[in-house]
Amino acid sequence: MKKKQTDLIIPDEVLINKIYYLRKQKVMLDRDLAELYGVPARRLREQVKRNHDNFPTNFMFQLTEAEIETLLAHKAIPSRRNLGGNMPYVFTEHGVLMLANVLRSEQAIKVSIKIIEIFVRLREMLADNTMLRKAIESLEKKTDNNTKNIELVFQYIDRLLEEKNNPTERASVGYKLSKK
Repeated sequence: MKKKQTDLIIPDEVLINKIYYLRKQKVMLDRDLAELYGVPARRLREQVKRNHDNFPTNFMFQLTEAEIETLLAHKAIPSRRNLGGNMPYVFTEHGVLMLANVLRSEQAIKVSIKIIEIFVRLREMLADNTMLRKAIESLEKKTDNNTKNIELVFQYIDRLLEEKNNPTERASVGYKLSKK
């Protein structure tokens, strides 16, 4: 008897492309999550409405018209018709995890785990980039200071060369003896 394979094969790139940055948060659209979880989008919305207390605003929020226009402009959604006539919900990392608990399907749990892993990797990449950016900024400050010092040295050298090429008459120092 063959063992049934329950591992989902969803490329990371597919999931990463379904993560958007709205209201200073990484979020996923309800229709994308419904597709990944293998449920109709209306069923996902029904479960969210039934369990509304499980989804505070830092877990899920509904998009505004302006945000929908932004998603359309960035080709995140092909058209308004693709939304099914509803204002879509978006879910943060914590909302994605809560959705798996509300939907209670094996596929939802597995997909949620994979999505959470990607959110964690994105956060780590952002932290690495932040540290790299700070290191580069530190080097730039040092370079700026070195550049200023080098410019100052060249100014002194130019002044010395100018004085050497254009000597000024100096008054003699000491006593003058008369020639008698």
